[in-house]
Amino acid sequence: MPIQPPIEPMLAKLARSIPDGDGWLFEPKWDGFRCIVFRDGDDVELISRKLRPLGRYFPELLDPLRQALPTRCVVDGEIVVADAAGHGLDFDALLQRIHPAESRITRLADETPAAFVAFDLLAIDERSLLDDAMVDRRAGLVGAIEQNDVVRVTPATTDRAVAEDWFHRFEGAGLDGIIAKPLTGVYEPGRRALVKVKHQRTADCAVAGYRIHKDGNGVGSLLLGLFDADGDMHSVGVASSFSATRRSELLAELEPRTRDALEGHPWRSWAEHDGDATGGSRWNAGKDLSFVPIRMGLVAEVSFGQLEGRRFRHGVGFLRWRPDRAPESCTYDQLDVADPVSFHDFLNRQ
Repeated sequence: MPIQPPIEPMLAKLARSIPDGDGWLFEPKWDGFRCIVFRDGDDVELISRKLRPLGRYFPELLDPLRQALPTRCVVDGEIVVADAAGHGLDFDALLQRIHPAESRITRLADETPAAFVAFDLLAIDERSLLDDAMVDRRAGLVGAIEQNDVVRVTPATTDRAVAEDWFHRFEGAGLDGIIAKPLTGVYEPGRRALVKVKHQRTADCAVAGYRIHKDGNGVGSLLLGLFDADGDMHSVGVASSFSATRRSELLAELEPRTRDALEGHPWRSWAEHDGDATGGSRWNAGKDLSFVPIRMGLVAEVSFGQLEGRRFRHGVGFLRWRPDRAPESCTYDQLDVADPVSFHDFLNRQ
């Protein structure tokens, strides 16, 4: 093989809008696990963005990949799981696949089977394509892969208007945004040589407490809640990524609100038992998720990308305090969320 595993994937830098002008290839930004596939005969390896093997977690992909890919090749793409109704992607179901128990993996491979969406060809036969232009790699990818129900080639366009339409109309199919790739660009492992544009919305959330930063200094994150129609407050995520100065300022602002914080607090039972009101970590089951409750009364306006079930997906950004809002007014019905669209219907629009 001209390229040996592992290899870092090429990455993207965030932009506010889809790039103008000629010379771009636009693709959906899929909401899944980045994965580079190495096939050498019957041997198929799946390597994650963090350069870790993924094959044991997705055994149902191996045979379809052998059927779809050339005998010797390296392909960059995304592992995704469609929701049970076929409407969009289910990232929580995808996360459940990373588990040490083989019996659980086997069961979930049957209940929530994954698919692989290919979007770049890095090598074929004895030839590395890393120094080839994106436009040539795309043509090679389309010609090399024999698509099936599990292995698909991502839609792509050079028309910015089409990309803009995808961005707005097909978010409900699992698009996390749009990726723009220079048509003449080579593949640069580990470098942010691409452009990504992601969906961003705002919401007003009740602030239920905070966690100390991992270095022990200041507030690391604010715990956010939204109320449902029955008046119950659910954890929707955390706002973090504060500067060191701001972390210290927040601690000084919030510490006075820790006195008598549990009186009437919606998450009192969890806090009193050193439990977790946030539903647990989806990434690290052993992580300490205890928090410092504060008296209810603060509302924060935050930015978010998507809602997954009852929680925000990806990072949540703190924008400002909203002293004009009461926590009880922070409800789910304020959220602007995408209507579900069939993941398979979108893929078939190539």
